[in-house]
Amino acid sequence: MRMTMAMEGAALKLAPPGPFRPNSALALASAAASSSSSRASFRRLSSSSSVLADSDPSASGSLSLGHLTRPDFPILHQEVNGSKLVYLDNAATSQKPSSVLKAVLEYYEAYNSNVHRGIHFLSVRATDEYELARKKVAQFINAGESRDIIFTRNATEAINLVAHSWGLSNLKPEDEIVLTIAEHHSAIVPWQIVSKKTGAVLKYVDLDGGEVPDVSKLRGMLSKKTKLVVVHHVSNMLASILPIEDIVQWAHDVQAKVLVDACQSVPHMVVDVKALDVDFLVASSHKMCGPTGIGFLYGKSELLTSMPPFLGGGEMIADVFLDHSTYAEPPSRFEAGTPAIGEAIGLGAAIDYLSEIGMQKIHDYEMELANYLYESLQSVPSVRIYGPKPSRNINRAALCSFNVEGLHPTDIATILDQQHGVAIRSGHHCAQPLHRYLGISASARASLYFYNTKEDVDNFIQALNSTVNFFNTYK
Repeated sequence: MRMTMAMEGAALKLAPPGPFRPNSALALASAAASSSSSRASFRRLSSSSSVLADSDPSASGSLSLGHLTRPDFPILHQEVNGSKLVYLDNAATSQKPSSVLKAVLEYYEAYNSNVHRGIHFLSVRATDEYELARKKVAQFINAGESRDIIFTRNATEAINLVAHSWGLSNLKPEDEIVLTIAEHHSAIVPWQIVSKKTGAVLKYVDLDGGEVPDVSKLRGMLSKKTKLVVVHHVSNMLASILPIEDIVQWAHDVQAKVLVDACQSVPHMVVDVKALDVDFLVASSHKMCGPTGIGFLYGKSELLTSMPPFLGGGEMIADVFLDHSTYAEPPSRFEAGTPAIGEAIGLGAAIDYLSEIGMQKIHDYEMELANYLYESLQSVPSVRIYGPKPSRNINRAALCSFNVEGLHPTDIATILDQQHGVAIRSGHHCAQPLHRYLGISASARASLYFYNTKEDVDNFIQALNSTVNFFNTYK
């Protein structure tokens, strides 16, 4: 049986508007129609400015940020399995605007070369663009110096860098590392490895009654034995937002360092490492409109300077002798070998794009979407949404992890994709300890970004209700 979702409302039938121009008077340009794909399950939709004709023509400024930016993302304008694509898997990875795709293509077409030490034109230009990307990251999170930014393959590698360089050098038996049970596996497993090697003890904070990591318990766990606190800024499963500035202050009161996993915050809100006073912070490019294969570590200068290398090889050395080597200063000390040059340049282009829109504007819009998603999802029969209930004093990120009684989340995700073109995530979201604490093995997750719209949410809810009804007919 094949089910199709009724596309109610004119807004759902509109072709996307023209490209978003942050510095113009919201000018919307028509884009050329793309050629259709030969695959039956995939068809590229045309991009035009017809949304203006079908919306209120007198007030283009009333269009949401999602409507204004969608034309910049070619991948969103296609049909999947016979339905218009509704992409709601942004906590796993974001889509890329045309400006990022063009920046990466230009690198490979115009100045592909290895960075540093080369004196020819291509190498100099590649080096300049690579290091400019580092400066853009530093400015984006308000780091003091660009040398405080280390490029890594991803946030996972950035955490491993801290664990193996700072952790193995500074932790000893009975030292304590405080984490929450809601951490991503990449923020747990490296410290398990380090704890086995050093004898340090891992201590975990569980959830409070509102299904948020209990920060009062976290504060109570801190002592002179605490050497490091590892916490997320925004939970990729609960959508909860932790008070990082308070946590950092409490940790510093006992002379502990703080590492913040900001993968779900840096793409969605203003993050200021100076104001937060964090010691280490990590994030991934691919969750903030940039390419895969690159992330970054921010570290305070004095900490990075004191840390030994993570990997050995070219670029991270000062001098190499047969019996020993001396090491470069950060950031080179932690970037052994040829780096992900094109990816770094793409990340720089993504930061340009996000900065033109404005992170506060993105955050404000996403908070509106977050509430709309939560309220809409609550209307689905027998649904259980995890994490805090939004209120005047409690904000949720723009994602919802949920289960529907009697249905496996992977079955839900499969039907949403195959019958409705709706892309969500199912599984444990790299948070198995949290799922076990909640008494479940898996959940479904819908996660939004600034190019999503309320119509996307409506499509999702309509498709989810249809999916639930589909399975209920077999009960």
